[in-house]
Amino acid sequence: MEDFISIHDLTLYEFHEILDLSRKIKKYPHRFRQSLKNKILAMVFQKPSLRTRVSFEVGMLELGGQAIYLAPADIQAGTRETFFDIGKNLERWVDGIMIRTFAHENIIELARAASIPVINGLSDLLHPCQAMADVFTLKEKKGNLAGLKLAFIGDGNNVCHSLLFAGAKAGMTIAVATPPGYEPKEEIVKMALEDGQTTGFKLILTHNPEEAVAGADAVYTDVWASMGQESEREIRRQIFAPYQVNQALMSKAAPQAVFMHCLPAHRGEEVTDEVIDSAQSIVYDQAENRLHVQKAIMLLLMGKK
Repeated sequence: MEDFISIHDLTLYEFHEILDLSRKIKKYPHRFRQSLKNKILAMVFQKPSLRTRVSFEVGMLELGGQAIYLAPADIQAGTRETFFDIGKNLERWVDGIMIRTFAHENIIELARAASIPVINGLSDLLHPCQAMADVFTLKEKKGNLAGLKLAFIGDGNNVCHSLLFAGAKAGMTIAVATPPGYEPKEEIVKMALEDGQTTGFKLILTHNPEEAVAGADAVYTDVWASMGQESEREIRRQIFAPYQVNQALMSKAAPQAVFMHCLPAHRGEEVTDEVIDSAQSIVYDQAENRLHVQKAIMLLLMGKK
């Protein structure tokens, strides 16, 4: 593993290695406090962030290294300078790059240029750090991933795509319920099915949220309009209204089902307060585990080989 761009790129060993190391880092954080001593991570942001910025920056500090935050106005990536040239520059100064951007091609271009590890902090296509934290959290709560059913309700977006890849590696059942025309991309579905050929992965694609949620061990949703889609927000509100995760929908899931969300949440839209604030909700555990999982990813990429 030279970069962390997509869960699809991981071998099964690498996928489970990240989860196992995340567990050790979370349980014994003191053992890893100097693991990235004198290492520096450049964090390139084109989108605003709470969880991504804080978890990566704190993660580097807790591993003994440092992180440099590069705000959108600092380097004006893609306008003032190409991503290829940014990569060629940063590789001379730092030990790794994390990027949170719009077009997925930006990350590919950056990784092609840089000889140091590149981590996908988010793109419009994928959100792999989030999905790894999600399955790590599910493993904590449920004990095992294989055979679990996760229902994703809403937009077949970047989070959904990465959950398909993670579920395929883990041998889960993923049921995705979207409005017509908002399904996950066909190429992502095809790649996930290929990844899951030997793991027992099952995929259900439907337009019926109740069908997706039936018997699910976890119910997951995300905002209906992501960053960059603000102009579509009002029309999306109308289209996605039947896909709100409320108590009535949660009651269709398994009795011990958990509720998941990558945050930030638009309360009253994709999820109601009574669900996100309920005892079933594990959204803040997911947010915390971003820290531990990303520390594992950085350690595997930037640590001593």
